[in-house]
Amino acid sequence: MALTYSTMPPLGSRAPGFSLPGTDGKTYSLAGFKDKKVLVVVFMCNHCPYVRAVLDRLIQVQNDYRERGVQLAGINPNDVSRYPDDSPEEMKYLVRDKKIPFPYLFDETQAVARAYDAVCTPDIYVYGKDRTLLYRGRIDDNWKEPDKVSRTDLRDAIDDILAGRQAPGEQFPSMGCSIKWKQD
Repeated sequence: MALTYSTMPPLGSRAPGFSLPGTDGKTYSLAGFKDKKVLVVVFMCNHCPYVRAVLDRLIQVQNDYRERGVQLAGINPNDVSRYPDDSPEEMKYLVRDKKIPFPYLFDETQAVARAYDAVCTPDIYVYGKDRTLLYRGRIDDNWKEPDKVSRTDLRDAIDDILAGRQAPGEQFPSMGCSIKWKQD
């Protein structure tokens, strides 16, 4: 498990399109979320301890903001031949066991992760209604101990976007396991 920090792509970048299968058997695309005010794309996987530590917080964000037009979408880009715990079947189990209230999608070719310049799990991108990047970075300031969180960066950014304000200028990279890229 190599600790990696997100690359912090430029704010204002357009969200790359995608069409990916979800654990529910449906196919999801960027255009399919067009009615949402805010789209939070989270590159994640099942086995990463960083994702496991923050998953309940991501679930709570979706539950707290759903009625306000915010949609999370989890995307698993990992190479399942080397990391079978991240297979689509295991993804289904995780969704069921954790009652994940947002689509969890599988990026088998890893093309979507590359288009977003994702490098770690979790890697978080927040887009406004016009699907330009307004926030990228960490969920909060303590991935390991939720009771010691003093800055709720992701929630603050979502609140600012919903209120028509600019997301915080100071944005800190997300950190987690490196994406498990397929070997050529």
